[in-house]
Amino acid sequence: MTPLRFDAPLTWKPREHQVALWQYLTGGGKRADVVAHRRWGKDEVALHWAALAAAERVGNYWHLLPQAAQGRKAIWQAVNPHTGKRRIDEAFLKEARRKRYNDEMRLELGNGSTWQVAGSDNFDSLVGSSPAGVVFSEWGLSKPDAWSYIRPILAENGGWAMFLWTPRGRGHATRAFESRALRPAEWFTLKSPVTQTQVYSAKQLAREREELVAEMGSEEEGEARFASEYLVDFDTTTPGAYYGGLLAEAERDGRIGRVPHDPALKVDTAWDLGIDDYTAIWFFQQVGREVRAIDYFETSGEGLDAIARRALGAKPYVYGTHHLPHDVKVRELGAAGRSRLESLDGLGVRPISVGAAMDPHNRINAGRLMIPMTWFDAGACAGGLERLRGYRKRWRRETGSYGGPLHDAASHGADAFGEFAANRAGGAAARQASRPRSMQPLGWMG
Repeated sequence: MTPLRFDAPLTWKPREHQVALWQYLTGGGKRADVVAHRRWGKDEVALHWAALAAAERVGNYWHLLPQAAQGRKAIWQAVNPHTGKRRIDEAFLKEARRKRYNDEMRLELGNGSTWQVAGSDNFDSLVGSSPAGVVFSEWGLSKPDAWSYIRPILAENGGWAMFLWTPRGRGHATRAFESRALRPAEWFTLKSPVTQTQVYSAKQLAREREELVAEMGSEEEGEARFASEYLVDFDTTTPGAYYGGLLAEAERDGRIGRVPHDPALKVDTAWDLGIDDYTAIWFFQQVGREVRAIDYFETSGEGLDAIARRALGAKPYVYGTHHLPHDVKVRELGAAGRSRLESLDGLGVRPISVGAAMDPHNRINAGRLMIPMTWFDAGACAGGLERLRGYRKRWRRETGSYGGPLHDAASHGADAFGEFAANRAGGAAARQASRPRSMQPLGWMG
């Protein structure tokens, strides 16, 4: 039997475009944010660094992708096409491992360290095993809440974090990267487009571009995806975006910046309630024709009670009207036949204005008309602005044309925005549901 070793020699060498990141990490760096083109080798660097770090310091190390299933395919089961070996076997040599747990996607190393692949959407399931190092792979598609939770753990134990991603328009990853780039003493940041590496030849790049156009079924869609994923362009306009141009104009006009809450004005809210996906809430104040978007809240997988407490009760606002879509009146079997309207009223969320059923394009047009008169708080509404920028038409490959709105993660925040735009003035009259006597409002709404 081969004797178990507590470390293993590092035989891997970084490629030229990976050297700066590798030198930062091996030099003791703790925070790295790398946005780079496809096939740059981001996860390759992360795997070998985690193996080296785990050998040098006993601890728990995580490699997080947006979802665990992605991690299993892209990391746990991934094979290096150049060697025919599994990538995790190349980084974590078998003689340095004590045990492999396939179901948990976890390796136990000879010196007591562990390394695990998981989903950043379920990071709290790992809590209890404080990490000494964390990789956020595909960070642009991950939930930023994961970093908010893990950051204080690493700050306390001196651990490291690495963020690896390829852009898909502007979002939380872009905002974080630009902020971190301004703090070089704290962060290593690298933006690496394909024009700065030798990964692809000119002929291969041309083929990649052609294949993207073919896959997307549209030259516009394909070119935009190429600019984003290969040229690392943050500002590529999302093809078919409903609000992209109007928000770019708002940015140029200075209407996206600091918009403080005015305690003298009531705060109206607009909701889109998800059942199995996202719930989104916008917070607005109005002065004449001017609309101020001062805050945004989004969550998934939470009940109305938790949403009301976190979204409304935790904020120092005096509320006006809560705008909700027409389907809030639908009765739910799992709630003893009560509608969500009745449930919210029972939680003290009132008065509620229920919008009329409408064609999605009417709501979109209302949003288009409201954006030019709206001022957005760039910080508090960052998530909502990301959703508005990403809200787009559905591309139909079979007809080569755009259809109605694409239902994805962006649609909930955009629908809530449109709900307010359509009903804030002269829309559906505010109707307050009769509160069942058996249900008492929560103290924070008294």
